[in-house]
Amino acid sequence: MASKQYYVYILTNNSGTLYTGVTNDLVRRVFEHKNQLVEGFTKRYNLKYLVYYEATNDVHSAIAREKQIKGWLRAKKLQLINSVNPAWKDLSEEFL
Repeated sequence: MASKQYYVYILTNNSGTLYTGVTNDLVRRVFEHKNQLVEGFTKRYNLKYLVYYEATNDVHSAIAREKQIKGWLRAKKLQLINSVNPAWKDLSEEFL
């Protein structure tokens, strides 16, 4: 049996607002955000560009990591994004 994957991800918009989330299906979740199928913060601020994600096969690690990143100052989140995606390319273009 294949182990389940969990993803911690960061979305942004044209204004640079950041949103950190966790999911077990990154493709579906980003599709939902892009098409504004999810009520709340991401829909209100039109957050639809995937600029960062990481994967783990442990749900508890994913949730803990999401909480850790959410607790960071904005500057540290920007540093994390820039470390792997300095151009802030929409990473979901690879799979959507």
